[in-house]
Amino acid sequence: MMHPPAHAYLAPLVLALTLTACGAQEEGAKTAAAPRVVQAPSAVVQAQDAPAYAVTPGTVVAEESIKVASRLMGYIRDIAVVEGQSVKAGQRLFTIDPLDIEGAVEQARLGLNQAENALKDAKADYDRYANLHKEEVVTRQQYEKMKLNYEIAVSRAAQAKAGLTTAQGQMRYATVAAPFAGVVTQKLANEGDIAAPGHPVLVLENPARLQVQTAVPESVFKTLTAGQTVDIEVDGQTGSLKSRIARLSPAADPMTHTYLVKLDLQAKVKSGTFARVLFPAGQTRSLRVPQTALQNRAGIIGVFVLNAQGIAQYRMVRTGTISNNSVEILSGLNAGDRVVTDQAATINNGDQVKG
Repeated sequence: MMHPPAHAYLAPLVLALTLTACGAQEEGAKTAAAPRVVQAPSAVVQAQDAPAYAVTPGTVVAEESIKVASRLMGYIRDIAVVEGQSVKAGQRLFTIDPLDIEGAVEQARLGLNQAENALKDAKADYDRYANLHKEEVVTRQQYEKMKLNYEIAVSRAAQAKAGLTTAQGQMRYATVAAPFAGVVTQKLANEGDIAAPGHPVLVLENPARLQVQTAVPESVFKTLTAGQTVDIEVDGQTGSLKSRIARLSPAADPMTHTYLVKLDLQAKVKSGTFARVLFPAGQTRSLRVPQTALQNRAGIIGVFVLNAQGIAQYRMVRTGTISNNSVEILSGLNAGDRVVTDQAATINNGDQVKG
């Protein structure tokens, strides 16, 4: 049997592959020519004058913060609060076992009873000898001796009474109360531990009076004045917060050669929170975009930039300061770039943005 040549089978196959490839190219061309259209606002980024800042790290601290200790030596009977608990001024915090104090009070009371009894006897002798002296029955020397005994008894009774008052006064130190309204931030001892003067049991802070502490170089320090308003960025807070310089340290730290600055802060934040203090440092030219333009895609901060045809391309940027709901762009954008300013969460690379 005669078989047809091989090229007779290849010709139809080549034609079929060619037609398939052409069809795929035409389909790809249709897809590329018809990107997804998304409605979103955009704007051209322009360089503009903006305030420049000297940024220093700081920490939020409570202006009113104390370590609460006992004035007495003794076992801690109970602690009535826990960490994070809010307390009122005068509220009981913990109690010291007052057995030693109770013993001292009882001893002082017995001493006072003895002194008062001795005073009664001395008073009776003094009165009797005073009358006998008037009648010249006893000598003046004997009378003066009874008078002296009486005066000594009066003094001893007064001392015993003062001792009892002091011992009773110590009883009030067995119960330790909050000196002001605040929050218990640390618990440094437990029930059953021995409390002693100078050894803190709790740390109490007033969250209503907060400050930010930061250290600045001399170049910044010499431009500052007490009462000056300064912007602060605090972790967990949107935008910047206004603060006022409360205190400028007159001496530099000998190790870091920086100056301590304290700023009053009126905001509901927790002490220990990290802050960035923005001290004014003149003007600078910068690029800024609205905060709503920023996106976080897979941990990369960026914006969508549109080309001449409105096609979106995600571009990574490095951000700077935040103020008035806008963000400084330190790198990643150029003046004249058009960026999506809002609704960027609905956009993907390659989308055509109109709006």
